Amino acid sequence: MLSAFTARPIVELKQRDKSKIESILAYGDRVLVGLNTGSLRIYRVNEPTEEPEPAPAQNGHETGEQNGESPDQPTTPKIKPADLLREEDKFSRRPIQQLAIIKEANILVSLSDSHVSIHDLQSYTLQEKLEKTRGTTTFAVTSNIVKDPSTGIPSIVSRLAVAVKRKIILWTWQDMELTGDAVEITLVAAVKSLTWATATKIVAGMDPGFVMVDIESQEVQDINKPGALGEAGGQGGTRFGAVSSSGMGYMGMGSWVPKPMSTRLGEGEMLLTKDVNSLFIDTDGNALDKRQVPWPTAPEAIAYSYPYMLALQAPSKGGLEVRNPDTLNLLQTIALPNANFMHVPQPNISLAHAGKGFLVASDRCIWRMGAQNYESQIDELVLNGRYDEAISLLGMLEDTLLQDKEGRMREIKMLKAQGLFDLRKYRESLELFSEAKAPPERVIALYPKSIAGDLSSIKTEKDAEREAGQEEPNAEDSAEGSKVAPSTPASLVGRSMLGRFRADQKKADSDTASVKSLKQDDVSDAAGTIGNPSEPAQADKPLEGKDLKIAINELRAFLAQCRVQIKRYLNINGTLKEPLPAPSESQPEDYKPPFHYFIPQSVPPEQIDWAAKLLEVAQLVDTTLFRAYMLVSPSLAGPLFRLDNFCDPDVVNEKLYQTGRYADLIDFLHGKKLHRHALELLEKFGKNEADEEVSPALQGPRRIVGYLQQLPPEMIDLILEFAEWPLRTDPGLGMEIFLADTENAETLPRHKVLDFLQQIDLKLAVKYLEHIVEELNDLTPDFHQRLIDLFLERLKAGRDQFENDEERERWRERLQTFLKSSSQYNKIRVFKQLPPDDPEYYESRAIVLSKMGSHKQALQIYVFQLKDYQKAEEYCNQIYLSTPQPISPTKSFQPTTTLPATYDPEDSEPSIYHILLSLYLTPPSPHQPNWPPALDLLSKHGARLPAATTLDLVPPTLPVKELESYFRGRIRNANSVMNEERIVARLRGVEKVEIETAVLLGDGRVDKHGRRVPGGLNRRVVIDEDRHCAVCHKRFGGSAIRVYPDNSVVHSGCLRGSVAGKRNTNSWR
Repeated sequence: MLSAFTARPIVELKQRDKSKIESILAYGDRVLVGLNTGSLRIYRVNEPTEEPEPAPAQNGHETGEQNGESPDQPTTPKIKPADLLREEDKFSRRPIQQLAIIKEANILVSLSDSHVSIHDLQSYTLQEKLEKTRGTTTFAVTSNIVKDPSTGIPSIVSRLAVAVKRKIILWTWQDMELTGDAVEITLVAAVKSLTWATATKIVAGMDPGFVMVDIESQEVQDINKPGALGEAGGQGGTRFGAVSSSGMGYMGMGSWVPKPMSTRLGEGEMLLTKDVNSLFIDTDGNALDKRQVPWPTAPEAIAYSYPYMLALQAPSKGGLEVRNPDTLNLLQTIALPNANFMHVPQPNISLAHAGKGFLVASDRCIWRMGAQNYESQIDELVLNGRYDEAISLLGMLEDTLLQDKEGRMREIKMLKAQGLFDLRKYRESLELFSEAKAPPERVIALYPKSIAGDLSSIKTEKDAEREAGQEEPNAEDSAEGSKVAPSTPASLVGRSMLGRFRADQKKADSDTASVKSLKQDDVSDAAGTIGNPSEPAQADKPLEGKDLKIAINELRAFLAQCRVQIKRYLNINGTLKEPLPAPSESQPEDYKPPFHYFIPQSVPPEQIDWAAKLLEVAQLVDTTLFRAYMLVSPSLAGPLFRLDNFCDPDVVNEKLYQTGRYADLIDFLHGKKLHRHALELLEKFGKNEADEEVSPALQGPRRIVGYLQQLPPEMIDLILEFAEWPLRTDPGLGMEIFLADTENAETLPRHKVLDFLQQIDLKLAVKYLEHIVEELNDLTPDFHQRLIDLFLERLKAGRDQFENDEERERWRERLQTFLKSSSQYNKIRVFKQLPPDDPEYYESRAIVLSKMGSHKQALQIYVFQLKDYQKAEEYCNQIYLSTPQPISPTKSFQPTTTLPATYDPEDSEPSIYHILLSLYLTPPSPHQPNWPPALDLLSKHGARLPAATTLDLVPPTLPVKELESYFRGRIRNANSVMNEERIVARLRGVEKVEIETAVLLGDGRVDKHGRRVPGGLNRRVVIDEDRHCAVCHKRFGGSAIRVYPDNSVVHSGCLRGSVAGKRNTNSWR
């Protein structure tokens, strides 16, 4: 049970005093007591002083005697709780039923003899007896600060509402002066209670129920109770407190009807009660969705002392109930003999915070209720395991009343979540841990070592045996200590304490005690209650089997949420995304970064390396999540590794290797950049050298080749180290490491790769060189030269290096093709490497000579050594097409008169065909003229052979008939040139006419009406007085002008200055 308040009697009537206390009023340090004799007593309340408690007596001696002090030594006189300052015997002739003050007006309001009277607050003399209030049953006073709607100036407005039978009479004071006449509002029945809801609204309680009265508009609104489904008679619209079929029993009890009562609670909330029924409403009179207060009997009085709801039971029952207005649970019961009414000072009157120093009175005694410190109240609730009550109390209290309210709330939520975890309510527990932003380390420690590792707080049998072995040397000491206090595990201390507490309080707290929002009848306290020793509590059962799987599934969701939150602050390399601010004077001493709640804080904040601690938490979260996946859903571990993670490599490596999940292990090692370890495993699995059986997907070189393809070029040494085995096992597959169409393969250091491949196999080096030269278009001369060298090295090695002659021929063709296509190699060096007497290299030598520009020597090889006239002719065609030809006179747009009529552009110099023809007709010794290929060349390419030089080669003995085809080709070529010149001349004439037409008549544009717009020299430009020169901005007058094609006009003298601005125009006129 909570000790929120302690009762301290401050006024007790003496036995010889036969008067009774009828009413009380407290303001400041004064307490006014109204008696049944009509007297008014004024007391001053003295604050209690803290006195040291005397030490307990020993051996029958008092403390003073034990310390050697004389028992006759004078002691400090004890201060009385309250001093009687004065007594007004003739305050009233009848019992004083109610008292109130309007401090701003300096008046005291009293109810006596069914009348309301006004007294002076200082002298207590009667100022006025309000005759209109005859028959008053109760009244209510309120004071508020109200701004004037017209001026906006605030003023204090006090109101007095008096219940006179069916009427409510209102008086108003503004800034100490009574304003206006009394206002009367008539209701449907006699008013039994009044409570101000706001400055302008008041709740009136009657036998037929409660109503909300707006004193400004005098509107009366019924307060209806909420309807329930299936309630007969449509009770949902019935006024709360009205006598219904369930209330007919009152008629048989001497016509007794319970008194309606109401009180204000927190901001914007009120409580209405009648008998044991209750209703929570807002200040507009609307019912709130809250259950009824579980009172065992009808309360005698209700009130609100921040932040608790108070209910005074009947004097025969005895006791003051203190409840939480949020949970409605009973927190404390204070025994007060014969107490029958209480008084809570208004917050703007009492010096105590929000009226917490309230008064409770009986006929003979007045108690002042002193509130305990809020911190100690919360500590007591937590010690008793009443976490819901502690959380609710923290939510109601203001931040300034507590030290680190947010931290306390967070800690209590985590304690509640831990209790729920012990009760096997894993989902609720982990959701509450997430809400409280609990450090992952604290949550993970609740799990066994298979999940939490060394962090686990659950001790296994091996741990118990190990501890027992360590305690054996000290068996005697431990046995002696066990006699004094039995050993209790640290994790069960809180539960055992709470169990003893609940065992003692079971009967007193059985009505509404709620711990962790659990019913007492169903489960034990959330912190654990050890009931029957022979039946262990559910919380003490080991976490295993189905319960463990359920708990792990909930932990996965918690850890996944933590991962997302941590990644907002931490990079994958362990650095913070946003650096922490540098310490400064403006920075608070206890500064904490926004992610501080992830980190358990056992040292002051300034001593914590936040970045390192956050990295440790990230590693813990990911490693634990991995363990959870492996225990519950091993198939989900793979996706975790493919993402950036902070898993501990040692833990993951050991676990995956034990379970045979080698593919996931490789993915993890790749993600953690532990490439050497991964490659060693892949090579081991690929060679099938593992002790365990591996999947076929990991056997062979394919998997290691795929892994090597993903490595960046910076790791070339590692790539080459592990690429040798795939290249020797499957060269075609292994070469994919270097030939794949990926950025990594294309950016590898090519010289290192080439040297490595050449050491393994010359053919692999040739394949790599062809790839980088032909496909990647690498123009490095060294690569081109090395490729030719490797070709020649293998071709010269002999026929034994080839499987058959066809393969050797293919290599020779590849060499010739590359000699033709490349121009980056050293021609002289290659020419010297080619054997001059080997017929297999004749054509290669001719290709190299061609690259060197020695066309005659190349043609000599084709004509005299190869005797392949077709290839010689193809060679000439290739050279002719690749050599720039003289520009035709018609293509240069020059007048035909610039060249003579008999000009032949090909007569300028001999062509490549002329060289071949000379080799046919005038070969060097000892070769003879070869007429058939020569005549064939003349007939096919006569137009490309200059007549002046060609006819000189023809011997006089050759019949002219043999040259017919040659002359026909020459004549046709000359006619083609002349015809081309004529056509070009005609086309130029047409173009000239079009240009002149456009200059004179324009480009033929039409307006929107389809009419031709004059243009060119035929267009019109209007010059008026408003038109100015586009350059000097002066009027034109009679000056000479120039008009641009866009119709802009300038002075003729300004033309030069405007040329720069009109460079984009075609011309001007």
